Amino acid sequence: MTRNRASAKKAGTEFETLVTRFLAMWLRDDRIERRAKNGRNDRGDVAGVRTARGARVVIECKNVSTMSLKTWMNEAEIEAGNDDSLYPIVAHKAHGEGRAEKQWVTMRLETFARLLEGGPDEAVFE
Repeated sequence: MTRNRASAKKAGTEFETLVTRFLAMWLRDDRIERRAKNGRNDRGDVAGVRTARGARVVIECKNVSTMSLKTWMNEAEIEAGNDDSLYPIVAHKAHGEGRAEKQWVTMRLETFARLLEGGPDEAVFE
């Protein structure tokens, strides 16, 4: 079946919802939700995700069959800048796998290292 604009939008919404619900449940945080679109000032697809020390994490969700990691990361980095975040992350669909915990996450090594060290306190951004 060929994807049209409506089916692509539906697939994207479903994937964003899958990622959001999983993270809210796993992290036991009801503040995590799908983010409203902000046009060119977009701040990612999932709101309310924070590091262990409170810094904002920006998640860009992708549900497409052809991967374009560089383009996706560039988009996530712009959106992280719009949200004053040091944590741009791309969550992308593992096709053929419906379970949320089996989906893919991509980030730059620097972002991963920052997460592993706990990240800065939220106060850094205020």
